[in-house]
Amino acid sequence: MSLQSGGELKLADSSAKADLLRRVRRLEGQARGIARMIEEDRDCSEILQQLSAVRSAAHQATVALVRSYATECMVSDSSPEEIAEALSVALSRLA
Repeated sequence: MSLQSGGELKLADSSAKADLLRRVRRLEGQARGIARMIEEDRDCSEILQQLSAVRSAAHQATVALVRSYATECMVSDSSPEEIAEALSVALSRLA
């Protein structure tokens, strides 16, 4: 990630970007599978189990992104105030 003007951070680490894309694509597949389960009138407990898995996977993707975000902020050339503000804004979006 690199801190852009206006406090934006963008993924710069290609391995972190690839990891996040892999996670999101897996989430897409899981969501399509759940839609298929609903269309096939599968048991609600099975659907709930899959929804729980998607929620957990989304949380893990979020943690991975926040970790990359924080790491890149710490090595940024920006001032401590700019870094603190960027992290504060990013973390407030998780609530």
